[in-house]
Amino acid sequence: MDNDVSAGSTTSIVGRLALGITLLAFGLGYADVIDGVSAADAVSLAHYVGGVALFVAGLFAFRDGDTLTGTAFTAFGALWFTWAVTAGDSMSDNAAGLFLVLFALVALSVTLAGGDQLTQGMYGLFFVSLVLLAIAQFAGSDGLGKVGGWFGVAAGAVAWYSATAALAHWPTVLPRRAAGRGVTATG
Repeated sequence: MDNDVSAGSTTSIVGRLALGITLLAFGLGYADVIDGVSAADAVSLAHYVGGVALFVAGLFAFRDGDTLTGTAFTAFGALWFTWAVTAGDSMSDNAAGLFLVLFALVALSVTLAGGDQLTQGMYGLFFVSLVLLAIAQFAGSDGLGKVGGWFGVAAGAVAWYSATAALAHWPTVLPRRAAGRGVTATG
């Protein structure tokens, strides 16, 4: 198999699609791009696709011996499930901000744990989104919340692309360049 193309496991493809769909809906809601659509409108999608389906995909990843994917999918499945079932409950802005900070730490952990470039990019963008949304909650800043939403959209797009790339056997890594002029790569 070519190192620049990854087939991906069925579990990681399904999980990335679930994460991508949920992040796109959530991010577009926070970014306030579509008139009359807010982050609260993504609750049902977040509950079932982001929460339940992603959590189950994480359990299958653990069964397959993929600790990074299993950890990420089960943790983020718990995030989306919790977010969905607590939507509409009275919660202080500081409590909501703390919730986002704690899951941002999970996103940072899985970003630093490695994986391919798309995986790290996806989780890295999700981390930035959660941090910005947490700060927006603490500060009561709708503008910063919109910026955090756009980072969520970007993370969702990367998740969707990585799942599609695995299915279609598209490139999933950036090509490497030689170190300098006259240097050739071997192997």
